[in-house]
Amino acid sequence: MENLKLIALDEEDLAIFSAHLQDAVVKMADIGFLPRSQRFAMLLNRFDWDQMVIANEKVRRRTGLHFERVRDVKCRGMEEARRTGVLNLLAVTFVPGEAPSGYVLLTFSGGAEVRLEVECIEAGLKDLGPAWGCTHKPVHKVPQDADDAA
Repeated sequence: MENLKLIALDEEDLAIFSAHLQDAVVKMADIGFLPRSQRFAMLLNRFDWDQMVIANEKVRRRTGLHFERVRDVKCRGMEEARRTGVLNLLAVTFVPGEAPSGYVLLTFSGGAEVRLEVECIEAGLKDLGPAWGCTHKPVHKVPQDADDAA
């Protein structure tokens, strides 16, 4: 499998980023915002879902993710991450504002979230090296529906 190298310029592109980044593990120390450059960047260890589907191999890849034209960054629910130093990325979504601006939401397990106020969607994702094997595939507990519990 070749290394990914993608750009995002709209919501559909971000949905593709989100699919590739689901269950990526992120160290707090690998997240940064440069206000003067209006750039937000992070390094992640992403689970390669494509490799799992194609070859039934469990691998992770070191991946860089960056957003340009970022006006502001807000975080919430980061208490657990501050304690452990690690976040598990679940989704990347966009909440439109006055076009083309809005908010990119990075949603993590445990209710943590990073909200990027962006002038427009302009992002890049790139694998930075070879894959390495891992022992477990990420698993999500699905909450039981209230109707099923009755």
